[in-house]
Amino acid sequence: MTPRHLTAPAPGWTVDTDVVVIGSGIAGLVAALHCRPYGRVLLVTKALLDAGSTRWAQGGIAAALAPDDSPSEHLADTLTAGVGLCDEEAVRALVAEGPDAVRRLIALGAAFDREDGGGIALTREGGHHRRRIAHAGGDATGAEISRALLAALKNAEGASPGSDGVRVIEHALVLDLLRDGAGRAAGVTLHVMGEGQPGGVGAVRARAVVLATGGLGQVFSATTNPEVSTGDGVALALRAGAAVTDLEFVQFHPTVLWLGEGARGQQPLISEAVRGEGAHLIDHAGERFMVGRHELAELAPRDVVAKGIMNRMRETGASCMLLDGRHLGARVWERRFPTILAACRHHGVDPVTEPIPVVPAAHYASGGVRTDLYGRTSVPGLYACGEVACTGVHGANRLASNSLLEGLVFAERIGAALRSDLAAPPAGIGTVPADAAAPRAEDPGEGGGLIAPSARGDIQRIMTAHAGVLRGAEGLATAERELRALVPAPGDARPEPGVAAWEATNLHTVATAIVAAARRREETRGSHWREDFPERDDTAWAGHLVVRMDGGGLDTAYEPLRRTGAADERKERR
Repeated sequence: MTPRHLTAPAPGWTVDTDVVVIGSGIAGLVAALHCRPYGRVLLVTKALLDAGSTRWAQGGIAAALAPDDSPSEHLADTLTAGVGLCDEEAVRALVAEGPDAVRRLIALGAAFDREDGGGIALTREGGHHRRRIAHAGGDATGAEISRALLAALKNAEGASPGSDGVRVIEHALVLDLLRDGAGRAAGVTLHVMGEGQPGGVGAVRARAVVLATGGLGQVFSATTNPEVSTGDGVALALRAGAAVTDLEFVQFHPTVLWLGEGARGQQPLISEAVRGEGAHLIDHAGERFMVGRHELAELAPRDVVAKGIMNRMRETGASCMLLDGRHLGARVWERRFPTILAACRHHGVDPVTEPIPVVPAAHYASGGVRTDLYGRTSVPGLYACGEVACTGVHGANRLASNSLLEGLVFAERIGAALRSDLAAPPAGIGTVPADAAAPRAEDPGEGGGLIAPSARGDIQRIMTAHAGVLRGAEGLATAERELRALVPAPGDARPEPGVAAWEATNLHTVATAIVAAARRREETRGSHWREDFPERDDTAWAGHLVVRMDGGGLDTAYEPLRRTGAADERKERR
């Protein structure tokens, strides 16, 4: 059973605003900045403003900025990587608006790496047929983008009172969506943990709620995601009745630094850009095993490379494969990849003199809260952008370096949508129902109750063992059964409300939804690899799995893909 709400104390304070943005990665920061001309904006973030996934992004941001590149070529590469499940209209919006969106980011102060002639230095990554990846600080692109956006936000915070300012609350875990009598989003409940902020559980009343909460990588034992990536936005949306789609497509980055058997938590990413500069994947005998598996070899789309690594590990019995960049030389490592070089050396590996041990690890959720082209979800007044959203851009497998661009472009689009959506005469911000977040008796019919904080490790173990890179019917059934066993039975002691229990419950909700979708899709496509159904099946599975809350459980429905004429003619390249 999945709870319809998080058990929590009643709100002890309230704040009124026009737009509340949840999250402070690229999507949340851009959304806040683009919404502020149209009303009061409150930005809520779970930790510090710069603690989200964006700051960890090494690879860069993809856009057709070069004279010999074009949005149509970027479109083709994105559709190919998505293995038939991209929404072409969404991808067209991404690639057409992307170049100017990046230029606006530069105008805001983001400093990208430059060539000697002054132009933006562009590199190539997996799945791209052109050099179209812009970097900053070599391999610190996300950190530089965050710096520029936070500087702009600081200026906005210092603006005069009124519609020009952005208020910020840090160290706040958002709990549940508030809705008015018509079912429209009317704000959120949240728990603030930071010193100097309103303490405990409170309520934000707003005319629009923007989810930009990032990913869900902490549902697995090993991930590139930070500790705060516990799927809070997806879980909140499910409890609110929103449609969530494509959750089975969790991308495992092929090259994450192997820290040894049993390593857990956030692990260092070895950017695709290293392979773009010429590093090779080899096995322990020195053979380049990706050659012959795909025309792009090590630069194939991520799902192909991850599967290639896993297959070679199984064939040889090895615990990891090796990324060999010794031939790049010390100067390239120091100039292009200083962050990666430092991380590897911190863990006792020197890429200049030895190959890097690598394995795939959970990296990115291609699915999420379903939106239209302007971030609107199926719940009126609730919007989503960035990794928490499913715009349809990524399909079954995200193309490298499209994530930052998606967060940028679709956050700007939410700003455009709210310009008109908030222009309608407000019905007034409704009062928060007295029992909006009050403790309630658990109703078995609606599936209530918190998951014990101690179950977090169990959830990660279950998901890694049975719903990771390799999946099958037996393992997924085991995962479903073991996840269900973590739900307290009637009469059992209930966990006390608190951050640890709320996060464990969110992880459990998201894990249950991922397993349900993965079990239903009986084919292999993109980042969803079913060993018992090893082939892609367009006859039965050219469509999306949509998950919704139904009573105390999750309902998974299949929706065939709606293709445009152009897509029908092209029949995406394989």
